[in-house]
Amino acid sequence: MKKVLITGMSGLIGGLLREHLEARGGYELSALNRRPVEGVKCLQADIADLGAIKPAFEGIDVVAHLAAYTEIDDWQGNLSGNIIGPYNVYEAARLAGVKRVVFVSSGSTIRNWSLEEPYKAIAEGRYDDVPADFDLITHQMIRPDSIYGAAKVWGEAVGRHFADTYGLSVLCLRIGTVYADDRPHTTHDFAVYLSNRDVVQILQKCIDAPDDLLYDVFMATSDNPHGYRDLSHPREVLGYEPQDSAEAFR
Repeated sequence: MKKVLITGMSGLIGGLLREHLEARGGYELSALNRRPVEGVKCLQADIADLGAIKPAFEGIDVVAHLAAYTEIDDWQGNLSGNIIGPYNVYEAARLAGVKRVVFVSSGSTIRNWSLEEPYKAIAEGRYDDVPADFDLITHQMIRPDSIYGAAKVWGEAVGRHFADTYGLSVLCLRIGTVYADDRPHTTHDFAVYLSNRDVVQILQKCIDAPDDLLYDVFMATSDNPHGYRDLSHPREVLGYEPQDSAEAFR
């Protein structure tokens, strides 16, 4: 049984991941959450408080870090939840001897590439203005759209530090748009939609990736024909094959 701690289990993706892993079997789940979570061992604490969260990491193999502050331009909230919080998660994992942290980053780390053509045309649905060949946005690129996006870049970067300095495996997922009703809501979503089924697939593949995969960053969207985020890297490294497409909702 792989012992997996999920931070933010009461959120949308945390709940989806819990259901997915419980259905598959082979995982012993626990939660680190500000609100109580029924049915699993849960430590209620704020990730901004290192001393308070440490006990949740004892005996854990992999942490799926989904807890985050989502108000995009609130500096104090982002400082606490998305800068101090990820550092504390990595540090608590290191101190407890955890093997891996899966850091749920965001497409907000590169979303402002949609201010440039041809990505702007795709985001606006002007598909006739998009050339047949253009460079996709890769996991090696950065262009945050907000304080939130910049804070997520910090989470990736400090994860790189913990991987290089302490040997903690850190895998970062720049997830697309995920909704409770599991469908795109905007024109741009037809490029960056990530289905409920696909988000838990790629999370599980990160949790179960080989131990020698020390650090990496992956784009995560569904198989959207008008997508401009490069999925070749997660396909090659993780074996990720998205099952869904935004085009099903045209």
